[in-house]
Amino acid sequence: MATAGKNLSQLDKRSTPSAAPFRFGIVSAEWNAEITDPLTKGAGETLIELGARRYHVDVKKVPGSFELPIAAKMLIESNDYDAVIAIGSVIQGETRHFEFVCQAVAQGVKDVSLETGVPVIFCVLTDDTLEQAKARSGGKHGNKGVEAAVAAVKMAHLKHQLGQN
Repeated sequence: MATAGKNLSQLDKRSTPSAAPFRFGIVSAEWNAEITDPLTKGAGETLIELGARRYHVDVKKVPGSFELPIAAKMLIESNDYDAVIAIGSVIQGETRHFEFVCQAVAQGVKDVSLETGVPVIFCVLTDDTLEQAKARSGGKHGNKGVEAAVAAVKMAHLKHQLGQN
């Protein structure tokens, strides 16, 4: 495994532009909350650490990962966000349900980004086991929510640089 023994969230946040001028939305799945809650916390805290104002970071909960794309679109249409982070966790089970959900969510998040012009950051863990998900939501491989927040700030900055506010 390529991530074995690595904390993937040890990023140089000093090289990230300030989040201060931007508004962020976070849509987070309630399903697998023991995974999605730490991801959401990591994303929110990182946005604040990078300079975002607390009142410029809106968090909305949805039932599961499948609902993330429509929730991201609804959030974008309801306010003026510079980026949205979609947070979920889908863990492989005994059926093909995993494949269908993962593919639909990934496609949906991409579609919302392209359709609205607002970056929607894909922070949906698609792990084989609960242990793998825990390792990526604050465990030995870091917190993918932190990485998603950094990506959101960088994409909001790029959008602004290109005059697409």
